[in-house]
Amino acid sequence: MGISMFFGMFSILVVGVLSEFVRKECTNIPTQLGSHSLRYELLMTKNESWRNEMFSHYHVVPTDDSAWAGLFPRKVLKEEGNELDWAMLYWKIKNPIGIKRGNGGGNFLNEVSLHDVRLDENSFHGKAQQTNLEYLLILDVDRLVWSFRKTAGLPTPGEPYGGWEATNMELRGHFVGHYMSASAQMWASTHNKTLHEKMYAVVNALRECQKEIGTGYLSAFPTEYFDRFEAIKPVWAPYYTIHKILAGLLDQYSLSGNTEALKMAVWMVDYFNNRVQDVISKYGLERHWQSLNEEVGGMNDVLYNLYSITGDEKHLVLAHLFDKPCFLGLLAVQADSLSGFHANTHIPVVIGSQMRYEVTGDPLYKAIGTFFMELVNSSHSYATGGTSVDEFWSEPKRMANTLKTENEESCTTYNMLKVSRNLFRWTKEMAYAEYYERALTNGVLGVQRGREPGVMIYMLPQAPGTSKAMSYHGWGNKFDSFWCCYGTGIESFSKLGDSIYFEEETNPAGLYVIQFISSSFDWKAGGILLHQKVERVVSWDPIFIVKLTISSKEEAGNSSTLNLRIPQWTYSDGAKATLNAKDLPLVPGTFLSVSRKWSSGDQLTLQLPMILKTEAIKDDRPEYGSIQAILYGPYLLAGLTKDDWDIKTGTATSLYDWITPIPSTYNSHLISLSQEFQNATFVLTNLNHSVTMEASPKSGSDTAVRATFRLISEDLKPSHSSYSSSSADLIGKSVMLEPMDFPGMVIVIQGPSSNLAVGHALGNTGSSTFQVVAGLDGKANSISLESGSENGCFVYSEINDKGSTSIKLSSKSDTADSGFKQAASFNLREGLSEYHPMSFVAKGAKRNFLLMPLFSLRDESYTVYFKIGA
Repeated sequence: MGISMFFGMFSILVVGVLSEFVRKECTNIPTQLGSHSLRYELLMTKNESWRNEMFSHYHVVPTDDSAWAGLFPRKVLKEEGNELDWAMLYWKIKNPIGIKRGNGGGNFLNEVSLHDVRLDENSFHGKAQQTNLEYLLILDVDRLVWSFRKTAGLPTPGEPYGGWEATNMELRGHFVGHYMSASAQMWASTHNKTLHEKMYAVVNALRECQKEIGTGYLSAFPTEYFDRFEAIKPVWAPYYTIHKILAGLLDQYSLSGNTEALKMAVWMVDYFNNRVQDVISKYGLERHWQSLNEEVGGMNDVLYNLYSITGDEKHLVLAHLFDKPCFLGLLAVQADSLSGFHANTHIPVVIGSQMRYEVTGDPLYKAIGTFFMELVNSSHSYATGGTSVDEFWSEPKRMANTLKTENEESCTTYNMLKVSRNLFRWTKEMAYAEYYERALTNGVLGVQRGREPGVMIYMLPQAPGTSKAMSYHGWGNKFDSFWCCYGTGIESFSKLGDSIYFEEETNPAGLYVIQFISSSFDWKAGGILLHQKVERVVSWDPIFIVKLTISSKEEAGNSSTLNLRIPQWTYSDGAKATLNAKDLPLVPGTFLSVSRKWSSGDQLTLQLPMILKTEAIKDDRPEYGSIQAILYGPYLLAGLTKDDWDIKTGTATSLYDWITPIPSTYNSHLISLSQEFQNATFVLTNLNHSVTMEASPKSGSDTAVRATFRLISEDLKPSHSSYSSSSADLIGKSVMLEPMDFPGMVIVIQGPSSNLAVGHALGNTGSSTFQVVAGLDGKANSISLESGSENGCFVYSEINDKGSTSIKLSSKSDTADSGFKQAASFNLREGLSEYHPMSFVAKGAKRNFLLMPLFSLRDESYTVYFKIGA
């Protein structure tokens, strides 16, 4: 009986009989122990009673694995006299077909080499890649491998890193595995020589550690961790780390040709193959299945990958033994049972099952991956494309209850991209390419904190009025975090070019272009160089433009076919494709196929109208139908707000009745006003509808937004594109000041000697107009703001030693302050924040919202989902 049929039949039997009362015990008991954050806290806590209580229930409840183990063919083992001959076991339960990865299920699209793709360094993706490269180059080899050397008994120069790589962390060493993968991917993407030297130095240092130990074992922690794992005693996921190290070594081999890395991986697997064999021989297969309730990463994935390289059947058998059938069995019978499972423990298991399909051709595992993707996307994902809350899956289609700071663990998005990528290669279905675009754009690109190397997030919060800095972990730092999401983060930004292009082995040769990312691709099979240029996307001109220019290596060579994704987020009316200025027919949601003998200078151009749309949260309860996200093409828009998420659309029939683009000229209208006091800089700030002076903030923060104002004046024409940087352009002008984060409101005067406030320009008893005059202090580029309704009264700050920072309207005669001229004068500077080119204003019930792409935000408070209704 084929192993797929075997697992398929028994998954139906076991799930049907036992799912009602044991299916949730397929993961850690209690399930909270699956959380990486909690495991870190348990290691660091001094509360021994709490630690003991949490671990007292560790794997004590019978699991689905017990049932599976009882059904596994023990008869085969008995026939062998209880001596486990791995090759014989495998041959007894399956006739291996030995199909190598990439050919198992049919005509798969081929991955293109990262060596042949180069990102445009000036594009957003190119800058993100460069930021990550700088981080990889900052990290020190001796500090990375410190714990490996300590475990091997070798000298340990330097100091170990902190965070999850600290010497008391049971997960230490995992980031080094990620580093090997990321550096191999980054080197293939950039051919940076310094990085090449550094990554080879890491591999060489680890090789010395492995040789010193002498058994094939290689890790930053001792083998005693695996003794505890096999005895079902508390330990933090040792195989998780081994997976990262193995994957890193294989990436070093496949992307940089380091044959020593492959030898090291094979030797490591020999060691762990013997350990698993000993466990099953001594305690039975049930013990091995039970131990898999501790997180093991993608051990099945990396072992199937290794088998595709070596063809060694024992690598295939060992991969099967890490498939975690109690979880895959539920997916095999299409049970929606994700609720309660730790997301990032199990997504890698699904990726491994996809590799099982690729190397064996077993259709059951194609079906598992397909159903899993449909399940997550339809019932468990946010508008970002991400999934999980507090690292776990919640109840299906009950997402409205999950909006908080601990949403979308970055690791889960990294791994879901792998799932969708594989499915697209198998099927060429548009939905998988569209998902990849959404999750990459909205769930990955914002993981970095701008251009700061080594500063990334763990979670992507979705609660109303939150920010990326507000989650439990907040922003990490380059030398003392090293969370799991730092590892997947450095990989994500090292392989941004891996899913733009896919090759098809057809005659003529075919190429699928599925992501719109400015880049170039050396398509050897097609005999051309392809240059893709994506024009900057803006709100005021909703046309997404992609230009593909051909440089032919051989004039009048063989024909080849380009297949261009025409995304579902565009629409037919206005969509246009041209080849050398000649129109081509296109249909949104399909691929535009163009076959010809390409010549240098050929140009394909796509002009795709972008539309605004709302998307309801995945929650099928009618009372939550108003909770919706706003998207502009593939970009998720977030509103800059802390405490309000109600949008009343009234009788509007179109989104464009209540969402309007911000013109390009508005950035030149943004200013900030500052004053110096005791060697510190203070800026005029909108704080909860009051106007105050705050300490000068960092870029990308809430305060930077609140300290930025748009000048509104009929006297300032659009041609004055640079007046905000020069006080001379403003002198004599009558202006209003609109807070950047409160569009539609302005600074208002509540009366003489009264504090200024923020309110509506119309309907107030006071005035909102100011006359700009030269600074009363007489300094260059200094201005003062005189009330348009109270002559001789000026905006005046009361900064003092006691911390008072109020802003009032005062005249010199009203104050005894000898420094009146200084207090009524402000330094004019460009706005501390600026509008993103894709910025909109949405009309709210109580206030208007400034909408900007989520990936562009850093520490600003934002809301992803709004309550939208009449």
